[in-house]
Amino acid sequence: MTELAGTTVRLRSDDGRRPALDLHAELVRPDGTVAPLDETLAGAVTVTPRGAGCHDVVVTVENATAAAVEGAVRVRLEMAHVDDPWWLVPGAFYGENRPLDCERLYPRFAVGHRDPRSMVSDHWEMRADRAASPAVFGWGAGAGMALVGEELSPLGMVGLGLRHDDDAKTASVHLTFPYREDPITYDGSETPRPADVRTWTWQPGDRTTLHARAYVLGEDRHGYAPVLRELRDGFAAHAPVEPWVSVEEAAGIAAHGLYRWHYDPDPGVLLETVGFDRGVRGGDGAPVDRQAMHVGWVSGIPWAFALLAHARRVRGTRAAGDDAAVDDSAAQALAAESVIDLICSERAPCGTFWGRWERETGWSQSWSPVAGALHARTLGEATLFLLRALALGDDVGGPSRPTWVTAARANLDAMAARQREDGNLGAMHHAATGEVLSWSGASALIWIAALCEAEPLDADGRYLVVAERAGHYYARFVEQEFIHGAPEDVDLAPSSEDGYAAVMAYVALHRRTGKPRWLELARRAADWMLTFRYTYNVTFEALTTLGVYDFATRGADQASPPNQHLHAYGLVCTQEMVELSRACGDDHYAERALEHLACFRQLVPRTDGELNAYRGMITERYYQTSCFQPKGMLLTLSHAWSVGVLLLGCEQVIALGLADAPATDPPDS
Repeated sequence: MTELAGTTVRLRSDDGRRPALDLHAELVRPDGTVAPLDETLAGAVTVTPRGAGCHDVVVTVENATAAAVEGAVRVRLEMAHVDDPWWLVPGAFYGENRPLDCERLYPRFAVGHRDPRSMVSDHWEMRADRAASPAVFGWGAGAGMALVGEELSPLGMVGLGLRHDDDAKTASVHLTFPYREDPITYDGSETPRPADVRTWTWQPGDRTTLHARAYVLGEDRHGYAPVLRELRDGFAAHAPVEPWVSVEEAAGIAAHGLYRWHYDPDPGVLLETVGFDRGVRGGDGAPVDRQAMHVGWVSGIPWAFALLAHARRVRGTRAAGDDAAVDDSAAQALAAESVIDLICSERAPCGTFWGRWERETGWSQSWSPVAGALHARTLGEATLFLLRALALGDDVGGPSRPTWVTAARANLDAMAARQREDGNLGAMHHAATGEVLSWSGASALIWIAALCEAEPLDADGRYLVVAERAGHYYARFVEQEFIHGAPEDVDLAPSSEDGYAAVMAYVALHRRTGKPRWLELARRAADWMLTFRYTYNVTFEALTTLGVYDFATRGADQASPPNQHLHAYGLVCTQEMVELSRACGDDHYAERALEHLACFRQLVPRTDGELNAYRGMITERYYQTSCFQPKGMLLTLSHAWSVGVLLLGCEQVIALGLADAPATDPPDS
């Protein structure tokens, strides 16, 4: 292949039909000013085309002067004639990143605006470990571009950046060696922190070689998918993941933790958080444990379902004479049913479930500043898993089964009646009146799965009609590569949880109808969801908790751009990812689901005292970057959903016959 050289190199697409991109190598001085690399250091750039729009980039830097030179090397890919660019830093930055009407404050891109105090800028730079893949993508009119690196370089951690110049109408993506965070550093709070500027000093005669890949892409924003798949496959061979326990063992430990630490029989709830240290109390004297339960999402029916499914399987497979195991599973089943009983027994005046229960105040709305608001995703997830509990068998629920059926119908009917003509199901609903308080975002996506799985209650097919109408409406979010609104705590931010809901929705539609459109949307949703999944193992300081235990991050998901920590919620759609692989004839999605489960079978406390926790306590947050807490820490709270989703993922894999399938081997080269 022909090699191109120089500190500015023009890259063209393979077919020559897309706009050319200019690759620049520059020195960034400590004050932020930029100079061509060959004007300050003896810099040389070699670009080698690899095909499919990909180019290997090698930058060699040598200080041939008699004085030390301080700064950073930037490799920048620039596109001309761009008025309104679209960005992707996997897991960390999506398009404008923060919609204008989003209540949560975190970094936002806006053309021609720079207001660091409000976290709004036309350029952003961040450290590589904030990203699920060390890559940055940009799209303009008729073309896209990407630069890919690694977390670390010979000069330290790499930086990822994006910039738009409204006067020149240019957009650029860049890698910086070492990183810079600018115009502010985001630490998870709504208070901007000062920019974090790292530099390197080349002494006379010092020589450095840096590597990257540059891509010339088409105008379809989904062009990131093959790039990230290639990147993951390349990293996998050098990023081992070693689970602590088998799938069967993890299920047993999680079931124990959910029942022992989160279940409170009075009145029959799964407490949302439980402190690792049972003797610690908060500074205000309040217990660390959160005396509350959402009906879905962070607690409630989904995880009660997982416990119930586990208990029933264990009772059916235990060897005769194992009375202790039978007793444990019987108690777990009764606990799970009591949680579902409580949630189904008292609905909001509008007909749906309430949002959450609190010990001091009882049932109330969702986490929202809007008075009386119930969140569509939370209600939908609760209804979906209630339907799955009913599907376990006619004996499930016992005397309460009619109450469960009535509650399921009431929720389905209420949401169906509120559907807008265009298919929108509404994002927030008033608990008393049922009025739709917000139509924004895609938080109701999960309702598509619930409406599809309500087939036993859908004699006239009405629920399926509602589901398909909603499927057509919410398709725009998948096709525009910006799905947002699912978690109650980040308002309208894009999140990994939006991806899970979309996958579950469109797989359910395809399962129910067999229509190719739904399968294609499920595939696109899964690719978008996987942008949040780490493709590499982050490097931790040896003395941190995650460093001591050599925690492997490949397979973990970034929660969202505002919540930059790793979490395991993607286990909620394990069965859908396997189903998608089988429907597409593509093992990739099943492999990534098993990889996710392998990752979170690490750091599972097998005995009291391990990880400074009790057996079966599972953290919600693993800190892989500098956000909320120092990198390398983990949150010392067990969350009902964290334990429950691990249990659910294990039970789904066991039911699919994949418990012994290899999950961490790299693909064949």
